[in-house]
Amino acid sequence: MKALIISADNFEDSELLVPYYRLKEEGIEVDISSMKKGTIKGKHGYEVQVDKTLQEVSPDDYDILILPGGKAPDVIRKEKAAVEIAKHFFQKNKPVSAICHGPQTLITAGLLRGRHATCYKTVAQEMRDAGAMYEDKEVVVDGNLVTSRQPADLPAFLREMMKMLKR
Repeated sequence: MKALIISADNFEDSELLVPYYRLKEEGIEVDISSMKKGTIKGKHGYEVQVDKTLQEVSPDDYDILILPGGKAPDVIRKEKAAVEIAKHFFQKNKPVSAICHGPQTLITAGLLRGRHATCYKTVAQEMRDAGAMYEDKEVVVDGNLVTSRQPADLPAFLREMMKMLKR
């Protein structure tokens, strides 16, 4: 089993690191992808090593996609490769977990129309405008999609994300 986390500088530290270590705890290999190799830095100063650039990612190699929040998704959503990776996961009905601002990449990819989802409150209107059925809940599961609002929702987010992987 292999997981892919897509992010960039100014990610919400806990929303990247908590899923990363939870997956590692289960023995799941995790790659972090961004626009360039090196390190990316979170809003609160944590740094993580980028394993692959977005262009180097082959989505078929991964079983789940995780999209953490913070300010990074606003940059990630502008990258064609990130949008194409997200589309691939939906086309193959593979699990996708997005928290806080993470769903912005899915909005840009046009993947939320008709789907139940949640996100950080400042993204809620954009999510509705994209045709999603927004729910203000700690976690929303709709088929292969798990979404949550904020760092305080991480326990529910991870619980549902891990259930999705054990199906």
